[in-house]
Formats: sequence, C-alpha cells, structure tokens
Amino acid sequence: MGKGGGCVPSKKKVPSAVAAADSQSGSVPIAVEEESQDAEPSSANETTTSLPIAKLKIFVVFYSMYGHVESLARRMKKGVDGVDGVEGVLYRVPETLPNEVLEQMKAPPKDDGIPEIPTAELAAADGFLFGFPTRYGCMAAQMKGFFDSTGQLWKEQKLAGKPAGFFVSTGTQGGGQETTAWTAITQLAHHGMLFVPIGYTFGAGMFKMDSIRGGTPYGAGVFAGDGTREPSETELAIAEHQGKYMAAVVKRLNIA
Repeated sequence: MGKGGGCVPSKKKVPSAVAAADSQSGSVPIAVEEESQDAEPSSANETTTSLPIAKLKIFVVFYSMYGHVESLARRMKKGVDGVDGVEGVLYRVPETLPNEVLEQMKAPPKDDGIPEIPTAELAAADGFLFGFPTRYGCMAAQMKGFFDSTGQLWKEQKLAGKPAGFFVSTGTQGGGQETTAWTAITQLAHHGMLFVPIGYTFGAGMFKMDSIRGGTPYGAGVFAGDGTREPSETELAIAEHQGKYMAAVVKRLNIA
C-alpha cells in the first residue's frame, strides 16, 4: 500500500463486493451520488402565512324610542357573534323627531356608542336584522323613512338576494306583534331581499303559556306596555336565538 493507502475512500467508490459481482456478470456498476447535507429544503416543506378569513357581517339595524327594541338588538348581536365566522354589527336609524318632542315624550337619550347607519353602507352587509316598534300595526315612521331613503340601492338592486329578518316591539298583546312584521315584508320584496322568519325553531319556549311574552314565527318581539315594562328573559332568549338562526342561514348562503 502506498502513501495514499490510509485516505478515506471516495463517496463514489463502489464497494468491492459489488464490483466483484458486477465483473462476473459483465455489467457496469453505477455510482450513486449521496445527498448533500446542505441541500436546499424543498418547497413542500416551506411554511406559508395565510391571511385571516374575513367574517360574514350581519347588520342589526333598529329604531328604538324607549330602549325595548335596543335591548332585543343587543341580545340578537350576542346570538350572531356566537356563530363562528359571523359578526353582528349594531346600527340605529336616524331620529326624525326634534329633541323638544322627545323630551316631552320622556324618551331617554340615545347611546352614542351605536352609530347611525348611512343607507349606502347597507350594501356591505351579508344579511340583516331590522328592528322597530309598531305604529298602528306597521313599522314606526323613523324606520319607514329610512327605507324610503334607500332609493339608489333599489335602483341598482344592491341588496337583491341578501337575507333579512325582523323583530318588533308593541304596547299590547293585540298591538301588532305579527302585522308589524308582515307589513314590513313589502320593503324586502321591492329590494329583492329574502325574508327569513324564525318559524318555531325556538322550540318548546314558543308554546309556553304561563307568562306574557312577545315573539312570533315572524321574529322576536317584546311587549312594552306603557313603556315601563322591561323585556322578559324569554323575549331576550328568542332574540338571541334569532341572531344565531340568521347567522347560520347567512353561512349556508355564502358557502362557495
């Protein structure tokens, strides 16, 4: 053995046993290149950063003079927010009565934390829940005035195909829990929107007769009486259920 006898064998050198076998068979051994330890990682192993998925938005748009409808709206937002991938956004419609009249009617001040909604903003929603008190079996003038201001959206049919539901407040049991909702359906029809009632999906609570409560298959509701009665827990629970129910419907309609 010469001076080079102690060197490390080349990585390309074929083992002697293999060489001997190949010499007998007449085949030529193929040298296999060992993979370098410094090889670049494959693209399959590379991690990519994905952008967060935007939540679907349900606008809870309401008019409330004494706070009853607003109480339902807040609980409804809780229901919407409880469904993964959907977010409820509270908005109020503009007041049309002057402050002097509201003071004489002993109406409490509006919560500045809930903004008034511009009509053009409606086009950004994936669904709606509209709430309002009754006036002789129909929606209050403030909400009707808001719908009347959506002419440009109607002209362009920007709201067509969007689902919407209603929730209401009435003074008495026969004061319009159903008529206030179903007379409002005409607003949706002209915009090409989809009316989504809750039916009897709330379950056994819809059949209980042991206490006075608002709420119908058309949507959640509250009895305000002379204005001093607060929403019951059952009325608030139906409102929360309607929020969850609408959120589930909006998710189904937006499955790609």
